[in-house]
Formats: sequence, structure tokens, C-alpha cells
Amino acid sequence: MSNSLWKIISAMIERLVTEFLEMMTAEKGASPNTVDAYRRDVEQFFEICPVKDVAAIGKKDLSGYLRALSDEKVYATRSVCRKISTIREFFKFLYTEKLIADNPAMYLLPPRREKPLPKFLAEDEVRRMIALASESSKPALKRIGAMLALMYACGLRVSELVSLPEHCINFEKKQILVRGKGSKERMIPVADKALAAISEYYDYRELFLNGGRRSIWLFPSASKSGHLTRDAFYKEVKKLAVLAGLDPARVSPHVLRHSFATYLLNHGVDLRAVQKMLGHADISTTEIYTHITSEKLMEEVRTRHPLARISALRES
Repeated sequence: MSNSLWKIISAMIERLVTEFLEMMTAEKGASPNTVDAYRRDVEQFFEICPVKDVAAIGKKDLSGYLRALSDEKVYATRSVCRKISTIREFFKFLYTEKLIADNPAMYLLPPRREKPLPKFLAEDEVRRMIALASESSKPALKRIGAMLALMYACGLRVSELVSLPEHCINFEKKQILVRGKGSKERMIPVADKALAAISEYYDYRELFLNGGRRSIWLFPSASKSGHLTRDAFYKEVKKLAVLAGLDPARVSPHVLRHSFATYLLNHGVDLRAVQKMLGHADISTTEIYTHITSEKLMEEVRTRHPLARISALRES
């Protein structure tokens, strides 16, 4: 195949990919980060399956794609599932737009995977990190402490936390308005201690303004987005974990979100209420946290039940 012909084919494929991503953004409310992931997945597919015409792609090509993903052995099952989901959506788009006569990806199934139980921190470990940051006189720690307090109080996703607008909190009603996945909004109650941490942070906020310019973000920075990035927050959380005497490998923004859900369920909050606060579209996603609380309950029974104590005495 000549270079000029390959350039034409590549341009056609690129146009289809761009149209697909525009559709996912407009109709499904995909975030910029999700769109970037979709683009990488589709581009990788065409690297593995270089074709002259998307209409010519068949089950044999898709089988080869699956083999390539499994042969590389560098992708976690979760990543493979996401990649396959993306390709299914891409071919569904092509079929809907009548760009292909048949949808060969209709029966493309992801590998089965067992959902691991979410990791979480003990309540005193989270409190230790927040207290350490709050008691510091360093502006950077004040900011991270306020962010941690808000994340733990409201169970926010890290993407939601870093991109909060300045006036998202109603201090009088003790609520925060959060825009989550698919631009869906939800109102979450905020604990007094988190509100106090944010109020204290406001005294330092202007130090983070880029060149002293006004910012629409609650946590501004000099980054391209104008607010603190997810990566920057991730690194600061790891540093704080070390200062608090915790293993940084156990601490991440997502673990804090898990800790929030686990804390609520351990204290008797209704599962539906936890679902709403976390912004889960499907309650089955929230139900996984009940397994954690069930395991904790079983451990309590094994160690604290009177019969367990009798058994321990006999063994001694």
C-alpha cells in the first residue's frame, strides 16, 4: 500500500473516531478524561488491527484483537473490560450511523472478573491525616487538609473535588452542590468539621491564585485547567500519609472515598442514601461496600462474642 493511500485511509479513520468521541460527549456526557481514554482505546484497536476499510472488519479481526490484549499480559482485567466496552460502543456508533452493514462487535464479551473489595482506612487514620494538615501553618497543608476533610465528609470523586467551583458550598444550609459523571448534579450534606476546615482554608486561598488573578475554582492553581490537578492532589495526599505515619501505598483519593462509604454503612446509614451521596447510578455499585461491613461484623463476632472468649480461654 502506498504512503499516500495509507494517509487517506488514516484520515478517514481519524474522522470516524472524532465523530464517535463527539457523540459520546454530546449524548452520553462523557468527561474530557473519559473521552481521552476512549480515544486511546480506539487508536490502539486500529494499531492492532490495521485495516483499509472499517466495513471490512469481521469477527476474525476482533478475535485477533482479544488475543493481542491477553497475550500482552500487561493489562489488568478491569482495563481489558474497559477497552472492550469502548470498542463495542464504537462499532455500535458505526452501525447506528449506517457506516457498516453489520456490527461484528455485538457479541464481543469482556473477560469475567471478580470485583475486589474496596480498600479503606480506619476512622482514626483519616482523622490523623486531617488533623495533621489542619494544625499546620503551611498553606499547602492547609489546602490539602481542607480537601481531605471535604472528600471524607462527602465521599467525592477526586475529579469532582479538584474541579469544585468557588461558591459550591452553602454554609448556612451545610450543603455542597456537586457535578458528577455525566454532568449530573447532586446535593450532599457537609459535616461541621469539614465546613470549618474550608472556612480556615479561605484565609489562604488567595496565595494559590495564579498571579493574583481571580479564579472560579475553589482550589485554584497555576495549572492549565486553572485548578489543582488530580495528579498534584494524589502526590500531596501521599506526602501527608508519610507525615502521619501511614504507609503511602495504602492511601489514595479513591481509598478515602471508599472510607467515607464504609464509615456511613458502619454507622447505620441507609444504603440508598449512601448511593445518592456517592453519585452511583446503580445501587449494585454501592452494595459492594456492604461486603466490607459484613466482614467487619463477622470479625467482631469472632473476637468479641462471649462464646469466642470462652474458646480463647480454653485454648490458653
